[in-house]
Amino acid sequence: MELKELKLTPKRKEICERLSLFNSDDILSYYPFRYEMYDATPYKDFKEGSQVCFVGELVSYPSTFRRGKLSTSRFKLMYEDEIISVTIFNRPWIRNLKMNETLTVMGKYDGSNKVTASNYFSGDMTGSIIPYYPLKEGITQNDIKKLIQAVYMKAEEELKDDLPLEFVQAHQLIDHKSAIHDIHAPLNKRQLAKAISRLKYEEFLRFYLSLDILKESTSKAEKKGKRFDKKKVDAFIDSLGFELTKDQEDAVKDILNDLESNKMMYRLVQGEVGSGKTAVAMIGLYANYLAGYQGALMAPTEILAKQHASSLQKQLAPFGVRVGVLYSAMDEERKNKQMIKDGEYDIIVGTHALFSKDVEYKDLGLVIADEQHRFGVKQRQALKDKGKDCDFILMSATPIPRTLASSIYGDMDISTIATLPAGRKGCKTYLIKRNSIIDILNEVKNKLKEGRQIYIIAAAIEASENYKAKDVNGLYASLKKELSPFEVGLLHGKLDSEEKDAIMKDFNENKIQVLISTTVVEVGVNVKNATMMIIYDADKFGLSQLHQLRGRVQRSSHEGTCFLLTDNKDELALKRLDILCKNNDGFAISYEDLKLRGPGDILGTRQSGLPAFVLGNLIEDTRFIDAARKDAKKIAENKEDPSYTDYYEKTAKMASQNFIS
Repeated sequence: MELKELKLTPKRKEICERLSLFNSDDILSYYPFRYEMYDATPYKDFKEGSQVCFVGELVSYPSTFRRGKLSTSRFKLMYEDEIISVTIFNRPWIRNLKMNETLTVMGKYDGSNKVTASNYFSGDMTGSIIPYYPLKEGITQNDIKKLIQAVYMKAEEELKDDLPLEFVQAHQLIDHKSAIHDIHAPLNKRQLAKAISRLKYEEFLRFYLSLDILKESTSKAEKKGKRFDKKKVDAFIDSLGFELTKDQEDAVKDILNDLESNKMMYRLVQGEVGSGKTAVAMIGLYANYLAGYQGALMAPTEILAKQHASSLQKQLAPFGVRVGVLYSAMDEERKNKQMIKDGEYDIIVGTHALFSKDVEYKDLGLVIADEQHRFGVKQRQALKDKGKDCDFILMSATPIPRTLASSIYGDMDISTIATLPAGRKGCKTYLIKRNSIIDILNEVKNKLKEGRQIYIIAAAIEASENYKAKDVNGLYASLKKELSPFEVGLLHGKLDSEEKDAIMKDFNENKIQVLISTTVVEVGVNVKNATMMIIYDADKFGLSQLHQLRGRVQRSSHEGTCFLLTDNKDELALKRLDILCKNNDGFAISYEDLKLRGPGDILGTRQSGLPAFVLGNLIEDTRFIDAARKDAKKIAENKEDPSYTDYYEKTAKMASQNFIS
C-alpha cells in the first residue's frame, strides 16, 4: 500500500519521508536493529557500579528540575521492601506518572539504595523482549513503534505468502504475515528466531533470483562500438603531470575496451579514498569525446560537481574539450541546458539536474555516476536513457572484496583501484575516549600555527533532546573564540548554495583555517592544505563513512591526522573505532563494516536495483545464502512451472522497474 492509501497522520507521514519509507512494505521492513530482554535483579545482588533491572511500585511523585534544555527527574520505588531512589535524565514527561503505578527500571546502582536509570517502562516488563529501531534526530522509539503498529493493522490483509510452498515446507519456515508481526512484537526468543529465519531467507531468495534476471537482461544489451584515436588518449594521459598507478592503468584499459566493444558498458570502478578514480573517469570521458559523443559526470552534491567541473576544465580545455556544469537553481541553468542540447558542451558535470525531463543531449555516449550509492537506480536510468548507445560507469570509494562485489553486483564488470598514487602519506588515526577537544587543544593550535587547516566534524546540525550528539552550531559558538585568532567557518546542509559555495571557496583559499561541518564534506572535497580532522561522536558513524571522512586529510604529501572523539564506553563501539586506528586499508575496513552492519547501508543495495538486505548479512548468513542460491536457480530454470510462475513474475516485475539494462 502506498502512503496515500494508508491515510497516516501528518506527523507519521513526516516520519516516513525522513526515513525514506514510501509504502507499507518499506515501513513493515523497518526492522529493529537490536532487542533487549530484561530479567529482574534480586536486591541482594545489587552491587555498586553494576547494571540492575527491577520492578517497583511508585511511592513518591516524581520531581523534575530543568537547566536549559536538560532536565533531571527523581522519584522513589518500593522494591522487595526496600525504598529505591531513582534519578533519570531528560524524561520530563515522567512527572505524569501516578502514585502506586508499577514501573520497570534499568540503570546503574550507585549504592545506598540509589539508581541512575538509563530507561524505564510502565508495567512489569521483565521477561519481555523490547525492540529498538534506528532513529533520526527528532524521532523517538515510541514514534516508530506506533507507526508500525498502525500500518500493520491497515496492511494486514495484504501480507500474503508468495513463497513457493515447496521451499516453505523444506526449510520449515513460518508464514510471512506471522514473521512480520513477530519481528516487531516477539513474545519470546524462539518466536523471534523463527521470524528472523523466515525473513532472512526471503531476502536472499528474492536477491539471488533478481541477480539471475539481471544477468539475463544485461547480457543482451548491445550498442555500436565507439572508435577513437588511441595515440591522442596516450597524449592526454602524458599531460596529466603524474604517472598512473598499475591499478589505474588496468582500469583505463578496461574502460577503453568497453567503449570500443559492441556490448553496453556496465562497469563498477571501486577504489580506495584518494586512489585516483577521478583521473580514470577523465580519461574515459576524453576517449568518449574523441569518438564524437557527449559525456556526463553525475556528482551527489553541488560542491563536488563544481569541483569536478573545474578539474576537468583545467585538464581538458587545452585539448579542445568544452566542459559545462549543471545544477538546480543556478543562474545560467536555462542557457546551459540549451548549450547541452546544441552540443556546445562536450562534457557536462552536474547533480540530479542532469536527468531532468527538460534536459536534452545532442549525442550522449557515456554516463559516470560518482559515489554511485548516493543515487537511486531510477535516477541513473533516467540519465542513461538520454543517450542511444550509452555506456555506464559507477564509481565507488567504498571498496569491497571482488568475490563479494560479484555477488552484490551480478554480472557487472568490476575494476578495482587499491593502490594510492605515489607521494601520498596517508593518515594516522587516534581514538580519544572523551567527546571534547580539550585533550588535543595544543596539537590543534600547533597545527594551525604551522599554516595547516583543520576539519571539525559533527553528527548533528542543531542540539536535540532526542539525539544526543555535539552539533555544528554549538561547536561553532564554543570554538570560534577558543581558536582565535584563526578564522573558523561553519558548513552544513541547511545553508543555501551561495553560502556553501562562499564558505568552501574561503576554505580552499585558506581564508578559513578551521571548518566546522557535518558530513557534507564526506566525498570529493579536495583541500590539500587541510591535514587534520577531528570527528565528534565518532561512535555514531559507520566505519566506511569515517574512513571516507578522514580521506579528506590525506590528499597531499603531508601526513594527515584524524582524532575520533567519543564518550561511549560500550566495548563493541570502542572496538569498532579501534579498527580505524590500526588500519588504513579501505577494503579491510569495508569488510569489517559489512560484518558489523550488513551490506544494505554500506553498499546502498536499497537503491542499487536489487532487493535490500535489511536482516541478511552476506558475510555471516552462509546457511541462508546456500539454500536461497540453490532455490533461486531452480525457480529461474523452471519459471514456466506453475509452482514458481507467480513468484518469478513478481520478482521479474520488480527487476524491470529497478534494473539498469
